[in-house]
Amino acid sequence: MKKIVIIPDSFKGTISSQEAGRIIEEEAKKRWPDVETVRMEIADGGEGSVDAFLSVLDGEKKQVKVRGPYGEQVESFYGKIKETAVIEMAAAAGLPLAGECLNAGEATTYGVGELILDALQGGVKKIILGLGGSATNEGGAGALAALGVKFLNERGEEFIPVGNTLHCIKKIDLSELDQRIKETEILVMCDVSTVLCGANGATAIFGPQKGVEPEDVSRLDYGLRHFAEKIYEVTGKEILQLEGGGAAGGMGAGIAAILGGKLMSGIDIMLDTIAFEEVLKDTSMVITGEGKIDGQSSYGKVISGVAKRAKKYQVPVIALAGAVTEDADLLYEMGVSAMFGINRRALSFEELKATTKMDLRKTAESIFRLMDLSSKV
Repeated sequence: MKKIVIIPDSFKGTISSQEAGRIIEEEAKKRWPDVETVRMEIADGGEGSVDAFLSVLDGEKKQVKVRGPYGEQVESFYGKIKETAVIEMAAAAGLPLAGECLNAGEATTYGVGELILDALQGGVKKIILGLGGSATNEGGAGALAALGVKFLNERGEEFIPVGNTLHCIKKIDLSELDQRIKETEILVMCDVSTVLCGANGATAIFGPQKGVEPEDVSRLDYGLRHFAEKIYEVTGKEILQLEGGGAAGGMGAGIAAILGGKLMSGIDIMLDTIAFEEVLKDTSMVITGEGKIDGQSSYGKVISGVAKRAKKYQVPVIALAGAVTEDADLLYEMGVSAMFGINRRALSFEELKATTKMDLRKTAESIFRLMDLSSKV
């Protein structure tokens, strides 16, 4: 074993990308003291994206108070690198901020718009907006409202739509949209390629993990469809089938249509930034991971992005996760060599949070022991 590249995503709600990488590296060094290890922070647009960029580029983390997912004031942040701002929407409207009381129909992205405003006031010319880990399902309407977009109901009254009230939009008024947006390049890091509506849309695919009950899926999906129709009326842009439009509860579609954001694979933006393919040269193995590996992991998330590039160089990839579902097998075709679930006991998520670090450590140790054994057989 000559060189191991360690590049895990965060394990949502438990450990960061940095912590996960450190644990895996320590276990690798215990087994092979002389092995070269390259540890890299990574993210696909969700939590940890700002830290991942700041780990490889010279910049600062700006602290800002904004509205949280349910309108409460929260301490948030974004990264500023020269004239570029790196914003992760999860820092203002993410699942960790929502806590256990998930209610996607009432959650707002307004605080994300406030982060964008603060960055504009700081003179940035480029915004990298990470979409991932959202608690919302309102197409980015809240963020757009914070930036000056007016949403009017049938009585002509202005309001800030949430998922439950998107269907109330009668008209969208762009006359007071912050004009600095026109002078700003916006790259949107999408962690999924999901479209806005339908069976493969934002609500149907990701609503359940945000607290959406089965009986509410069609209603919230209709709200996003209505939102798309109203956007078409004012912009002439068709966003229903926009790849990545369903990211972050449809925020990808809203930002693309009204702010001119360019939707891109979040993991590809990140891997290009850290020159991942250069690092892959002469690499013996890549170890990656995330909180859960399932069918969604094959749609533009960290593991699939890492595996596709490693496959080009015929580098084996081991993926670790809190849980691995049956539909995760798609990742084998993309370049993953083996997948391992780290949870060693049947515990609730709250209980597992306390054991994740040790579970990851023990799983990594077992994998490295097995690899050492196989080399002797």
